[in-house]
Amino acid sequence: MEEKRALVLMGIKHCGKSTQGRLLAEHFSCPLYDSDDVVAAATGLSPRELYTQRGESAFMEAEQAACEWIANQVGQTAMQERPSGVCAVVATGGGICKNGGALSALRGVGIFVFLNADEKTAADRIVREVGIAENGALINLPAYIAREQPRSIDDVRTSFHRFYMARTARYRAIADVTVDIQPSTPEATRDDILRVLS
Repeated sequence: MEEKRALVLMGIKHCGKSTQGRLLAEHFSCPLYDSDDVVAAATGLSPRELYTQRGESAFMEAEQAACEWIANQVGQTAMQERPSGVCAVVATGGGICKNGGALSALRGVGIFVFLNADEKTAADRIVREVGIAENGALINLPAYIAREQPRSIDDVRTSFHRFYMARTARYRAIADVTVDIQPSTPEATRDDILRVLS
C-alpha cells in the first residue's frame, strides 16, 4: 500500500460503493470522495439526468473532470502523514470502467478495488427501485436497461444479466484487488474488504 495513496472503489451500481466508502473512510479517518456527487455539484444534474438529457459523451466528460479534480484533492491529502497509509477513499460511478480518461486520472493516486456483488443481490436492488407509469411503462431504471425498453420485471432481469456478465469481466481486468461481496451487513462487508486488503 505504500505506493498507493487512496482506495478507489469500483463496481456496478448497487454493489455498495457509497456505503462502503463511508465506512472505510471512517475506519481510516480520511476523506471520502464520490465521483457521482462531484459530477452533480459541477453540472447541477444527477449522473442519470446528465446521461439522459445530454448523452453519454457529455456524462463521460463530466466524470473525467470529476475524477481529475478528485485526483488533485487526493494528491494534496497524501502529503499529510497517516499511519494507515490510506489518505482517501474514492467511490466511483457504476460505469467508470468504460471511461478511460477517468480511470487514467485515478490510476496514479490509488489502488483499484472491485466490489463484486453477486448477480441476484444486485438485480434485486435494481428491481426494488422500479416503478410503473400510468401508461404501464417501467420507470426509474438504469439507462442501460431503460434503452432496451423492458416490458416486465423478467425483461429487466434478462437485460441486467447480459450487462452484469460484460461489466464484471471488464472490472476484473482493470482491478488491482477484487472483493467478492456476500449478502451480509455493511459492517461485515467492510471487514471482508479490510481482510482482503491486509
